[in-house]
Amino acid sequence: MIKHKVYQINNIMATYLTNGSSNLVTRETGKMIREALEGMLEKEPNGAIVVLDFERIGIIDYSCADEIMAKLITRLNAGEYGDKYIIMKVSNPTQKENIEVALERKKLAALSFGGDNSYQVLGVLNTYLMDTLTHILEKGKISARGLANLMNLEINTSSTRLLNLYKLHLVSRTEELLEERGRQFVYESILPTQVLIK
Repeated sequence: MIKHKVYQINNIMATYLTNGSSNLVTRETGKMIREALEGMLEKEPNGAIVVLDFERIGIIDYSCADEIMAKLITRLNAGEYGDKYIIMKVSNPTQKENIEVALERKKLAALSFGGDNSYQVLGVLNTYLMDTLTHILEKGKISARGLANLMNLEINTSSTRLLNLYKLHLVSRTEELLEERGRQFVYESILPTQVLIK
């Protein structure tokens, strides 16, 4: 697994915003920051897990949250950035609320963790995928057969659930060689190892 790459949003703001503000407000500001992030993402190798760290900024209004996070996640899920992953570090409840609303309105989901190193899914994720994701995060990684055994599912059902989470870029996927059965995909958590899985 490639090490997490942290993008400090406050440093990006300092570079691209000339007014010295620590607040992310207006759609124009959001567009400028998103385009800067896209330029950085393009340079990352496939498999990269990028943490967008919002910890040292002030307000994030809805229009900025929509312009940055909703558009980034939409394009990520459409495959525009390749096989890469985005998670957020955000603790401020108001910031989190505006990001969540922006994701919910587009029926998107993204992983977030805060200063207390506990995680949550922001946005919309149906119950069975949330249950499946929770098992992956608890185990660290799992195969379709392992999930089928754990959740008492048919192998096709567990494979479909894992594939759907992978397509949403909420878990990563690698291929493993098996002595007896050839190959299998293994799905892994994209959260940093210090994040608490309850």
